[in-house]
Amino acid sequence: MDQNQRFFQVDMEWSVIHLPERPNGFGVLIIGDKNNFVDKYTSFWMQNPGRKNIIEYLQKEGYTIFYSNLYGVHWGSSKALKLAVQLCHMTMKREILNERIHIFAEGMGALVALQLMNKIENKIRSVALLNPCIDLLAHIEYEKNNKFFYKRLIKELAAAFEINDKEAMIDLERYIPNIDYHSPNTPVRIWQNTTDKTYQPEIHTRMYKEIRQSESKQPIVSYHVNEKAFGLSQSICNFYKDHEKQL
Repeated sequence: MDQNQRFFQVDMEWSVIHLPERPNGFGVLIIGDKNNFVDKYTSFWMQNPGRKNIIEYLQKEGYTIFYSNLYGVHWGSSKALKLAVQLCHMTMKREILNERIHIFAEGMGALVALQLMNKIENKIRSVALLNPCIDLLAHIEYEKNNKFFYKRLIKELAAAFEINDKEAMIDLERYIPNIDYHSPNTPVRIWQNTTDKTYQPEIHTRMYKEIRQSESKQPIVSYHVNEKAFGLSQSICNFYKDHEKQL
């Protein structure tokens, strides 16, 4: 096993921590999208070329990176949020890190990241979002246009919120996390892939940008072609460094 990474379990869910050779003292919590996974030996972020580029670049810059399987397709469930908080606390106890972490969230991972911004705001330094799903109800409504995807989505939501498919069809709004988009002062930046329409940027990115603009907390939206590009990793890293001047 690579000495620069450790696999462990939190609440029976596999997690991994990637350690840099020359630590800069800052940690990055990754919260993945639907395709995210961590098992006993590997993870999506270690196997996918684009995501691996991001991890390796951040490691070279000295960041300690950690993330969990987070129950798989979690859709921002309270269970996933609780585990993310546990993982943060555990990592901070085990590693010598600044008490305020960075977050990198992709897709549905944004649903957990936004809740963390409210729950442990004083422990978060900045948040980077990649192709985020920000408004889950709007995403569900959009998917109704495609019966196949909508049916699959309902099954995923039912599993994530631990209810049956019928409840998910009738009373889903009751279980969807209530996210406060207004309160946090945490710096946020969004990277949007110009070819990835899994979560329509017109619905998610634009909505969140307008809310932040109205409160003079404008997130900067960057557009890129693919995750393999060196420029994306560098841009994320520069964003983090911009918010490390005040320890």
